[in-house]
Amino acid sequence: MRKKTFAAAALLAAASLTLTACGSGADSDAPVTVVSEDTGQQAATVLDKPFEKPDLVLTDTQGKEYDLRERTAGKPTLIYFGYTHCPDVCPLTMNNVAVAKKQLSQAEQDKLQIVFVTTDPERDTPAALGKWLKGIDPQIVGLTGEFDTIQAGARTLGISIDPPTKDKDGKVVSTHGTQVVAFSPKSDAGYVLYGEDATVEDYTKDLPKLVKGENP
Repeated sequence: MRKKTFAAAALLAAASLTLTACGSGADSDAPVTVVSEDTGQQAATVLDKPFEKPDLVLTDTQGKEYDLRERTAGKPTLIYFGYTHCPDVCPLTMNNVAVAKKQLSQAEQDKLQIVFVTTDPERDTPAALGKWLKGIDPQIVGLTGEFDTIQAGARTLGISIDPPTKDKDGKVVSTHGTQVVAFSPKSDAGYVLYGEDATVEDYTKDLPKLVKGENP
């Protein structure tokens, strides 16, 4: 596995620069996507100072309260911030993870928690999230809530999120970080980070170790 070790403080500054702007709308001919920065060519970044799990209490696809720390405590967990109207990076990332997950044993699949937190809560209602995730992997936890709460939670992981806006053509544009953060079942800390360049092969190779809380 390709990997690097960074100090969390340095990574925080670098990770916050990795933003993807995606646009979509009924009046648009084609989506707009702009990647402004990349943290590097490494698929897996092993942190020497792991991130603390965000203290987020949001709403799941069933409309019920979901306490992230409580519900994922002691479980291997992958967290990604994105949105269902994203034309490229978000569905690709989630599909890569979902395909890799299927290569695990059933016991390992049952342990692994994959959490998708929307960056566009106005459009990503519980029902909309549930419908979208059902086509990828119905076991993925979809969460929505107040934008400010989500933004603050993402910021603790060095992930930047801007409120969705419209460009001059009326296309909805959402700018968000594209990192997947893996949390250890041993410490509940986010100790591995993946960029948008991570492939199905990368996740397939790493997930068995991540489920055990080991370095990829």
